[in-house]
Amino acid sequence: MNPVRFTIGLMQMAMEADHEANLRHGLDMAAQAADEGAQVVCLPELFTSRYFCQREDTAMFDKAEALGGPTLRACAACAEKHGVAIVAPFFERRAPGLYHNSAAVFDADGSWLGLYRKMHIPDDPAYYEKFYFTPGDLGFRAFTTRFGKVAPLICWDQWYPEAARLATLSGADALFYPTAIGWHPHEQNQYGAAQLDAWMTVQRGHAVANGVYVAAANRVGFEPCENQAGITFWGSSFIADPQGVLLAQASHDKEEILLAEVDVTHLEDVRRNWPFLRDRRIDAYSEITNRFLDSDRLSPDDAT
Repeated sequence: MNPVRFTIGLMQMAMEADHEANLRHGLDMAAQAADEGAQVVCLPELFTSRYFCQREDTAMFDKAEALGGPTLRACAACAEKHGVAIVAPFFERRAPGLYHNSAAVFDADGSWLGLYRKMHIPDDPAYYEKFYFTPGDLGFRAFTTRFGKVAPLICWDQWYPEAARLATLSGADALFYPTAIGWHPHEQNQYGAAQLDAWMTVQRGHAVANGVYVAAANRVGFEPCENQAGITFWGSSFIADPQGVLLAQASHDKEEILLAEVDVTHLEDVRRNWPFLRDRRIDAYSEITNRFLDSDRLSPDDAT
């Protein structure tokens, strides 16, 4: 019988230029979280490097690792040593010229549970991810750890209700969003508050609409980039319950470990009282797979 309660932990961390230093630091934080009671932990997106997608540079592909590479071996060893399940984001080299932004999931004995590949790939100023990453092809999956069932999604996936819904329908108790999101320096004063509020609101909405716990692990600190303005990553990692209540939230600018309890009994109670999954009209949603619902009454001359 699965436990009805388990504790999740998020690592909010700043990244250095050195891969090995980031890996050690991230896993040290994971070990500390385990010592403090965390049973399932999640590191930030691409945590072993600074956010290299600020510019397009083919040399950055050298940072990618195949499955079974040193980063994942270290994460598996950490999971086994500390008895903690780990959601471990990494830059995946699948084949020459074929790369993914991925997250591996290891159980508390270090065993492999599975892989998620980021499905939604952005292409914005200083977030040139389409240059680096092929969209995922594994779908939205939940993985059964020793403690509970969790589903990793990654950063830009945060904005898509379809992703959260399908991960929930796969049986997840908690959705994890390893993240690298922040402010462009020239936009922060004017748009910063609204951008951060939108980011938190949409994810708390996923928690409510799906009756699921949501946990977002972001990075912090200013990361410079040659010939770019750089990005100030806004931190603010958080854990919300199935009613959108914030159970834990980090600062904008400090490294922190966040802990919160997932109570599956509470999740069940919320879904009984807000039975959104029960009342879904699955017979009426077939058009959701269309890019857009163009009116069939328009002629080609009228369409814009």
